[in-house]
Amino acid sequence: MTTTLSPAAVTPLTIQDAEALLATARTAAEAAGVAAAVSVLDAGGHLLAFRRDDRAVLIAGETSTRKAFTAIQLGAPTADLVDAVQPGGLFHTLPTALDRPLLFIAGGVPVFRDGRLIGAVGVGGGAPEQDHGFATAAVEALA
Repeated sequence: MTTTLSPAAVTPLTIQDAEALLATARTAAEAAGVAAAVSVLDAGGHLLAFRRDDRAVLIAGETSTRKAFTAIQLGAPTADLVDAVQPGGLFHTLPTALDRPLLFIAGGVPVFRDGRLIGAVGVGGGAPEQDHGFATAAVEALA
């Protein structure tokens, strides 16, 4: 009999985690006076939690989800990827080369647990730097 060792299991992003991320990001946005939308996706890119402030522009819902999806796909905050899609950047053609809902605007932040990617939070509705700050606050609070 042969025994193989499997990597240690990492608890996936739970609905409780997703709701905590959503609540923290919304609280940060509200404190800054920003009407925002927040999306939380699991590691497979599936929506676990979503909330759009009724005063937020409608597109904020779509941008928050796309920012989270982009953070999952590349395993990095979207704020760190903005320059990579500029002319001459490493990923310059990526937004148009794939049939994926990628969005290279700050506001998407991946969530890691024990060094493994387990999901992402995306925020839309404020200035990109604000959205990044709200998403980062949520991820830091979960950690």
